Amino acid sequence: MIAVLSPAKTLDYESALPKLNPTAPRFADEAKTLAHAAAHLTQKKLSELMHISPALAKLNADRYRDFDTLPERPAMFAFAGDVYTGLEAKTLDEAAVDYAQDHVRMLSGLYGLLRPLDLMRPYRLEMGTRWAPRKTKLTDWWGDRIAKLLAEDVEAEGSGTILNLASQEYWAAADGKLPKSIRVVAIDFREGEAQKFVSFHAKKARGMVARWLVEHRVDDIEGIKGFDSDGYAYDAAGSSDAQFRFVRK
Repeated sequence: MIAVLSPAKTLDYESALPKLNPTAPRFADEAKTLAHAAAHLTQKKLSELMHISPALAKLNADRYRDFDTLPERPAMFAFAGDVYTGLEAKTLDEAAVDYAQDHVRMLSGLYGLLRPLDLMRPYRLEMGTRWAPRKTKLTDWWGDRIAKLLAEDVEAEGSGTILNLASQEYWAAADGKLPKSIRVVAIDFREGEAQKFVSFHAKKARGMVARWLVEHRVDDIEGIKGFDSDGYAYDAAGSSDAQFRFVRK
């Protein structure tokens, strides 16, 4: 089983890292192509495209301009948003990190598909961006390349199953483009007696599921039903073959 996560807008390139053996991103050339193309966008255009403040637009314009010289960091340790707060990568032991390298993938607007130890440079380019070189939007530019590589990883891993922990925006890069032989299971997180969906809690929980998977070396989708971190429990009545629901009171 391979778990797929969204990336994060918040990045960490400052904190200390454990000893790691980084790998090269497999879409490094594509990332460079996109970054160099984005370097031609004005700060005003970046602000409009990404719905960000002028200050953030300047930060990202500078990143694209200097992309080739920016520092690199393994992806799972560079992303620092809500999902990665739940994952707590820096506290995983070496064996769990190794397991994650084979069983966790991160979708990326710039890098396409990242393994946990793939080196990445700081960037911001969301998959839903309606811009791309010679295309109307980023998902059109990527086409089926992300899905093909993800399918290859699933075939190499051997289970034939993807645990979809990504947002709809990012899953769109693979949705409908994978072989029908691959089973995809999504996760739905609910809160309280009313079983409300709370976005912030769901994002963190996605990271916790990924952590639980690599800590327990889960390689079969049925094993995910045992996830019980932070008070969550599998809800059989609210689940289906394509979506597992977890609820906490």
